[in-house]
Amino acid sequence: MRRHELLSSLHQKLRPRNYLEIGVRNGRSLALSRARSIGVDPAFRLTAEVHCDLHLVRTTSDEFFARRHPLAHFDEPVTDLAFIDGMHLAEYALRDFINIERFCRPGSVIVLDDVLPRSVEEGGRTRVGAAKGGAWAGDVYKTAQALRDHRPDLVVLEVDTFPTGTLVVLLPDHQSRVLHGVYDDLVAEMVSPDPQDVPVSTLERTGAVAPEVLLAADIWDAMRASRALPPSAARRQLGELLTSSGLETRQVV
Repeated sequence: MRRHELLSSLHQKLRPRNYLEIGVRNGRSLALSRARSIGVDPAFRLTAEVHCDLHLVRTTSDEFFARRHPLAHFDEPVTDLAFIDGMHLAEYALRDFINIERFCRPGSVIVLDDVLPRSVEEGGRTRVGAAKGGAWAGDVYKTAQALRDHRPDLVVLEVDTFPTGTLVVLLPDHQSRVLHGVYDDLVAEMVSPDPQDVPVSTLERTGAVAPEVLLAADIWDAMRASRALPPSAARRQLGELLTSSGLETRQVV
């Protein structure tokens, strides 16, 4: 399954009231949305037809989230589904996650692209692989372990999509400031010169969830219904459901 097929299926399963995308490029993933949407990219060039109530923002994600009311296009400052596909460097992806989580609730889903490079070159901080005609995933894969190490309350799932994998994060907590507090230390750990020491488990996709397994999980009705619950009750209910579904045990350690 390709990443856009997974994203399309998540739209169908989650039926988000709104959608936030970081890294628009040609609009191919935005074209999957039928909800009120915001797309952020400093250099987008849309070639795909878009069929949603869309607010396009030609700026960096850092500048966007520095605004007083970045999600003013939505009915309320909460995002149900977010897709991070901006700069392919760990510190950028992690910062985008931190900023997006502030506007999430327990039933929200945050998706990050390019977390399972197929080679050390694809997982580098420079575009060596892309220069040779391949893909460039960058070192976004490092964000998964950073989330697991510092946010064990999250459900962090590498999903085996083609070509360079996807990360699906469940149970976000808009009140958490843990990652914000350790961000500088994490960046100091993550940023290193190429070649990167990409874990074998990442290259071989050990423990990655098949997209069909994630989509078939009996969680999506409850994810949608949780929007009507107070965050504490939604978190408790969804946490119990994810544990019983077996998805929580599929997290790579």
